Amino acid sequence: MHIAAMKMLRPGMKEYEVVAEMEAVAARNNYELSFATIATINGQTLHNHYHGNTAKSGQLFLIDAGCETEMGYAGDMSSTVPVDKTFTARQKAVYDIQNRMHLESVKALKPGVSYESVYDLSASVMVDGLKDLGLMKGNTEDAVREGAHAMFYPHGLGHMMGLDVHDMENFGEELVGYAGGKKSTQFGRKSLRLARELEPGFVFTIEPGIYFIPDLIDLWRGQNKFVDFINYDVLETYKDFGGIRNEEDYVITKDGARRMGSLYVPLTTEEVEAIR
Repeated sequence: MHIAAMKMLRPGMKEYEVVAEMEAVAARNNYELSFATIATINGQTLHNHYHGNTAKSGQLFLIDAGCETEMGYAGDMSSTVPVDKTFTARQKAVYDIQNRMHLESVKALKPGVSYESVYDLSASVMVDGLKDLGLMKGNTEDAVREGAHAMFYPHGLGHMMGLDVHDMENFGEELVGYAGGKKSTQFGRKSLRLARELEPGFVFTIEPGIYFIPDLIDLWRGQNKFVDFINYDVLETYKDFGGIRNEEDYVITKDGARRMGSLYVPLTTEEVEAIR
């Protein structure tokens, strides 16, 4: 589904044209969708199911889509591609930071490691990268602890997955993802669906993201919030950027983790441009 979208997307296309091709891939294999497809130029809106926009040159296109296997188990993957055949320099700079967030998170996966610590790692990688671009400043550890990173990363790192795409959360997110512990009330961190120590057999997603949400930028700037960590003058110039998220599915093994799925969806900017 994702590779089909990457190959067909061109400026001037409607989002629904891409969605139609993606969902045809699922239908041709007799698979049901595991959730409503996200395919949008407005990636800064985290769960955007509207498909009526026209993709234009200079924009990013975010895809979040998956199928259920014949046994009913859910898949959930995300990818982000330029509407053009290549990324702009600014898009590539931010995309590469998000890629580092993803890859460093994957490296850290193993039994006994808390998923929340992996989330903190991903956020720290992002803050360091955004500091290099002039978007953030100050001490990285302090920025993550106080929640300044959530301007750009307002959701968790991922979620458990099984027969439901967000597995067993109807039993209570804290029971499933926190083993009975309490969730944070901090913006961004409170959306972390999984925080407990990882165990062999756990199946979950890894999907850090970077987003530029105009309403949130205006709100926090008006409140003078996190001015020690966020360079709002620079951030204003990114209001038209959109959002980036890439997502893969992993299972914890006895000594590490394994990516699930026999097909590999292009992840790096070089891989994406090659298939575009």
